[in-house]
Amino acid sequence: MSMILVEKPQPHTSVITMNRPERMNSMAFDLMVPLQEALAQVAEDNDTWTVILTGVGRGFCAGADTKDLVPPPNVDGLTLTRIATRSMTLLANLVPTMRRMPQPIIAAVNGAAIGGGMCLTLGADVRIAGESAYFRAAGINNGLTATELGLSFLLPRAIGATRAFEIALSGRDVSAGEAAEIGLVSKTVPDDRLMPEALELAEKINGWSTQGTQLTKRMMWAGLETGSLEAAIELESHTQLYVRLTTKNFEEASRARSEGRKPSFED
Repeated sequence: MSMILVEKPQPHTSVITMNRPERMNSMAFDLMVPLQEALAQVAEDNDTWTVILTGVGRGFCAGADTKDLVPPPNVDGLTLTRIATRSMTLLANLVPTMRRMPQPIIAAVNGAAIGGGMCLTLGADVRIAGESAYFRAAGINNGLTATELGLSFLLPRAIGATRAFEIALSGRDVSAGEAAEIGLVSKTVPDDRLMPEALELAEKINGWSTQGTQLTKRMMWAGLETGSLEAAIELESHTQLYVRLTTKNFEEASRARSEGRKPSFED
């Protein structure tokens, strides 16, 4: 059985599905290693303009696997401390890999998003939750820290520092409804509408300029780390000018509006 499924159910949209439902897609290395490989593979696919990340079964991703403790690959001869370092390095690369992907990523969150699974959702550019979804920064529940895989950077920026502190320190569950209210997800939909809604959003994104959407993603992430308003505007100005002068997209948008049709951007 393949742990990771990669499908293209509609033009220019790749769906990456974690397929270990019996363990709620927990972060065992036999799932996370092929996930890393799938993300890299899809990133290189020029015909993929938008990516959807989801899971099979009752869980999007239930975080650390506490039962099947399989070590990471290629650790023969390593000491325990070096195995631990390699393990964390492999997992720590997941969210930066998602960030570096040129395509916008939509997390279609089905069921539990716990611990590292919650962090995976934060690595996506857009999050949509099914009604059964819930989120938990679970490291604190296990006697560890709630902060892992970028949560301390991403969660306060998504929902504000006060809420982020409370969720991280309490170890409580955040329901799909609350997640929508506080901005952790863009919206909550019935479970049976989760993938149709994600595919519909992907199709909408795919209708715009691919260059425009990919550079928008890069600029939005860069903006999270930019130190001032003026620096952000400077970056935005150069990016906007670049697309304006190197494509005919603006002219095509103007023609399409005057002709009452959808634009066809050729970049």
